[in-house]
Amino acid sequence: MAQPVLGTPWYKPLGIRKQECSSAQTLASLDAYWRCANYISAGQIYLFSNPLMKGGLSPRDIKHRLMGHWGTIPGLNFLYAHINRFIRDHGQNTVVLMGPGHGGPAGNAEAFIDGSLSEVYPDIPQNEQGLERLCRAYSFPLGFPSNHGPHTPGSIHEGGELGYVLSHAFGAVLDNPSLLAIPIIGDGECETGPLAASWQTNKFINPQTDGLVLPIVHLNGYKISNPSILARVSLQERDDYFKGMGYRPYTFVAGFDEEDALSIHKRFVALFEEIFAELCSIKEHAKQGFHERPSYPVLIFKTPKGWTCPTYIDGQKFEDSWRSHQVPFAAADETLTHFDDFCAWMASYRPQEIFEKDGTLSKQVTRILPQGDLRIGSNPCADAGRVRCALTLPSLDLYKLAPDTSQRGALCASPTYVLGLYTAKLLQNNPQMFRVFGPDEIASNRFQSIYRATHKQWYVDIDKDLENDGELSQTGSVIEQLSEHQCEGLLEGYVLTGRHGIWVSYEAFAQITASMISQHIKWLEALRREVSWRKPISSLNILLTSHVWRQEHNGFTHQDPGIVDTLLNKSCNNEHVIHIYYPCDANLLLAVAQQAYTATDCVNVIFAGKQQIPVWLTLDEARLELARGVLEWTWASHTDAHGNFDLVLATCGDVPTIETLAAADILRRQGVHFKFVNVLNLCALQRHEENDTALTDEEFTELFSADKPVLFAFHAYVGTIYRLIWGRPHSSNFYVHGYQDLGSTTTFFDMLHMNQMDRFALAAHALQILNAQRALVHSCAKPLWKTARQEILAYREQLYRFTLEHGYDDPAATSYPSVAKD
Repeated sequence: MAQPVLGTPWYKPLGIRKQECSSAQTLASLDAYWRCANYISAGQIYLFSNPLMKGGLSPRDIKHRLMGHWGTIPGLNFLYAHINRFIRDHGQNTVVLMGPGHGGPAGNAEAFIDGSLSEVYPDIPQNEQGLERLCRAYSFPLGFPSNHGPHTPGSIHEGGELGYVLSHAFGAVLDNPSLLAIPIIGDGECETGPLAASWQTNKFINPQTDGLVLPIVHLNGYKISNPSILARVSLQERDDYFKGMGYRPYTFVAGFDEEDALSIHKRFVALFEEIFAELCSIKEHAKQGFHERPSYPVLIFKTPKGWTCPTYIDGQKFEDSWRSHQVPFAAADETLTHFDDFCAWMASYRPQEIFEKDGTLSKQVTRILPQGDLRIGSNPCADAGRVRCALTLPSLDLYKLAPDTSQRGALCASPTYVLGLYTAKLLQNNPQMFRVFGPDEIASNRFQSIYRATHKQWYVDIDKDLENDGELSQTGSVIEQLSEHQCEGLLEGYVLTGRHGIWVSYEAFAQITASMISQHIKWLEALRREVSWRKPISSLNILLTSHVWRQEHNGFTHQDPGIVDTLLNKSCNNEHVIHIYYPCDANLLLAVAQQAYTATDCVNVIFAGKQQIPVWLTLDEARLELARGVLEWTWASHTDAHGNFDLVLATCGDVPTIETLAAADILRRQGVHFKFVNVLNLCALQRHEENDTALTDEEFTELFSADKPVLFAFHAYVGTIYRLIWGRPHSSNFYVHGYQDLGSTTTFFDMLHMNQMDRFALAAHALQILNAQRALVHSCAKPLWKTARQEILAYREQLYRFTLEHGYDDPAATSYPSVAKD
C-alpha cells in the first residue's frame, strides 16, 4: 500500500509567476516570519518571563542558566520561512529534517508559528501566555530538550549525533513518490563518515516510484571552534565535489554585506522556484518513462554563523565567527552591559510588528504558511503512526519445519534461509510497505530467498549480463549499500515515516552503528515517557548473522559479538524499547521474526546463524519459549526417577546450544543428572525491578534451582551474563562459558577449543564443578569423576592435534548431536 498523497505534489502551475511568488506582500511576510522566528528562538535561550518585553526587560526576566546554540538558528529560521512559502504556493507534500539538531529552538519556533505545537500541547496557546511557557520550557526541567527531538511536531530527526540526516531523508522518500524531503545539513556534519556515504544513495532512488530529496548544506563556515572544510575550499572544488557524486549544486550567498533583507528574500525565492522546477522536471521525465539517472539539485546555503546577532561582543567577533556557536551574551543575567546589549538585540527584531498586543501572531507573519496537514509541523509522515498500516502476515505454518520429536537434531536447516522464504511472502503481501536493507551481505547471510519476491533496487547502469546483475532492477524492495550506517539510517527513515522493514548484517560490524542505534532507542524512550501524542511506529528490526562462531572464510576481524553489551545498557529502565533474541533454530527464528515484524516503538535485535543446524523445537514449542523468554527443554533434561538433578545446563545462542547438548550426551554416559534450560530472550534474565517483563526471582529460582550449579554456555562475552544476573538469588552458582576474544581464520573446532566452548571443555568443567561440590559436602570423598574428566580432556587434545596436523576437523569433534526420546 502506497503512502497517502497529500496536497498537489510536483505541481508547478503556469499561473504562478516569479513576480507573484516574490510580491512585496510575500517578501514582507517572509521577513516578518524570519524576524519572529529569530525572536522566539532567542527568547527560548534567554527569557524566563515577559516574552513580549512589555515595559522593557529586567534582569529577573533572564534565565539563570543560559542554554542553547545560537549559531545555526537564524539560517534555519530563514530556510523554514521560505520552505513554508514554497509549500503554500505549490501544495507540495514536504518534510523537513534538521541536521544541526541543536538548533532545536528554530524547530520549536516553527511549530509554534504554524500552530501545530499548540495542537499537541494545549497549555502552550499561540498567545503571550503560550509564548512565555515555550520560552521557559526550553532546556528546563520537564520541558523541551535543546535538540529537535520527538517532543516537537514535524520532527523525524533529532540531530544530536551528527551524520545521519541525509540517510533518514532518503529512507523517508522510498516508496513515497509524492514526498519531498528537505534535509538541512550542517557544514560540520558534512565531515562525518556516515554523511559522506549518504550522498551516494541518490544512485538507488527511482524518481518514478520514490519521492525526492533536496539536500540543503547549511554552510555557515564554522563548527564549535574551527572552520568547516567545505567553507574554506574554492567554489570550483566544492561544486566539482557535488557534481562528482551526481548532484547539480546551486549556491546562495547572503549576509556578508549590507544587502537589504527584502532583496535577500527575493533572490532566494527566485532560486528556490528554479530548483523546484528542476525537481518537477525530474519527476515528469520519470513519469514519461525516461530512465536515465538525473543529476539532483543540492543547495549550498552560505550565510554567516550567528547571523543577525551583534557583530562584536566585548571586542570579539561573534557574527560570522565560531564564538556564536552557543550563547552570545553568556552573562546577560549578571552583567549590565551584556543585559543592555541583549535587550537592544532583541528589540532589533521589532516584536511590536510581529505580535499583536495579546501575543498572538500578526497576519504578516502567518500569511506565508500552508494550511492543515501541509504544515511542516502537521505532516502525517512526520508522525508515522498516523499513516502506518499493519502488515498482512503470511502464516508461519506454511514455513515451519517439523522435527522428529523422537530423535531431536536429525532435521537440519539454515535459519536465515527459512526466514528469507517467509519474508519473501511478506514482501509479496505488502508491496511498498516493507523493505530489506543490507551492506552487500544478504546473499552471504543466506537471506537471498527474498529475491523470489523482489529485486535489489539500483538506479545506476545495469549490466546486460544477467549472470552478474540478474537481481538488480530500477524497482525493488531491497537496497544493498556497503555502509552499515546507511542501512541503519535508511531503515530508520523508512519506519519513522510509517513503514516496516529489517536490515541484515554481519554481527561483528553492527558495532559500527551501535551509537546510531542508541540514538534511535533514545527517541523511542522519549516517545514512551514524554510524548504521548505521537502514535506508535513500526519496530526497528536488525538481524545479525555470520556470527562470531562460524566465520568460515573470515578471521579475527569478523569475530566480535560485543554489540549486545551496548544494547543491554538501554534495557534497564522498564521502557521495553530493546529486545534481544538468540534463536537457536529455524522455528525459533520464525516465531521471533513474526513477533518483531508486528511490534511497535521498539528495537528488535536478533542474533541467528546462517549455517545448516539442527531444528530442535516444533513451531508450537518455539512459540511457547518466545512467550516465556526462557524454557526448560524437558526432552533434553536427564533427571532421576524423582526429578532430581546434579546441575543445570543452560544455553543462549545456536552454537552454545549445539555444544552443550553434545556435552550433555557425554555427561549422561557418566551418570550425571541434569536439567537443560535454553534462553531465547536475553532480557528475561535481568532483575525484575529493572525489567518487569523479565523472570521474577521465584521463576528464576524455579528454572535454575536454589542450590545446584549452573553451567551456562553463552554466545557472546562471559561478563554479559554475570552482569545480567547480578543481584539475582543464588547467582554465585553460575559458571559461564563464552567468547574470550580469541579467534582467527581457522576451523570450527579450533574456534571452540581456544574459547573453551567445545563439548569436551564443557563436559569436563561440569565434572570438575561436581567433584568440587562433592568434596565440600564429603571432605574425605574421592573425586567420583576424576578419571572420566581426564579421559575427556585427553580425547579433546587428541582431536585438537588432528586439526593442527590436517587443517580440518575430525567429525567426532563437531558432529551435531541428536537426542533420542527416553
